[in-house]
Amino acid sequence: MQRELSVGEVAERSGVAVSTLHFYEARGLIRSRRTAGNQRRYPREILRRIAVIRVAQRAGIPLATIAAALATLPEGRTPDASDWQALSQAWR
Repeated sequence: MQRELSVGEVAERSGVAVSTLHFYEARGLIRSRRTAGNQRRYPREILRRIAVIRVAQRAGIPLATIAAALATLPEGRTPDASDWQALSQAWR
């Protein structure tokens, strides 16, 4: 079983503030699950998603457009290189 990351671990590894992670989650850009103690837990692949969000923002892509693109990614599996390539092509 893959270990999940806490919000603090995600913030530290991604270089994004905890408040930004909460903002991304409120906007539907990322998702977490809640523990019995109501703490957020993220899968490790969230780090790549956050990296894509940050790069897209730096390229001037609006958050609504980023959210719509991320919504096209597969639900039941971790996005692979071809999925990220498709997003990149769509934004060009």
